[in-house]
Amino acid sequence: MQLTVSQRFFFDAAHTLQREIEAEGSRRIHGHTYHAEVFISGPRNPVSGMVIDLGHVRQRLVALREQLDHHLLDEVPNLGPATLENLCLFIANALADMQPPPSRVRVWRDAVGDSCTLDL
Repeated sequence: MQLTVSQRFFFDAAHTLQREIEAEGSRRIHGHTYHAEVFISGPRNPVSGMVIDLGHVRQRLVALREQLDHHLLDEVPNLGPATLENLCLFIANALADMQPPPSRVRVWRDAVGDSCTLDL
């Protein structure tokens, strides 16, 4: 039996972006509230009854949020251009050593309805 648990977090950050459409506004420094959700799938541990202790996941997400929240994403090492796609990859890579590792990462912006989902 495979179960999936998840934990959400959010962060506010600024960035610039080189785009062909909506180019002028994207090139200027601007900010968003980003929401992210990390999914972890696996069997239930028969002793603990959990796939993973979400307390450990929350600790990791606090550290990850500190790297992103109220930062200029253009300056975050190993992120690349601050796209939703790159944010999904950045989060997945930062948590890849968890046991079990994330099975899915989703990043979205409620204000404009954009989202990206990375299935691992």
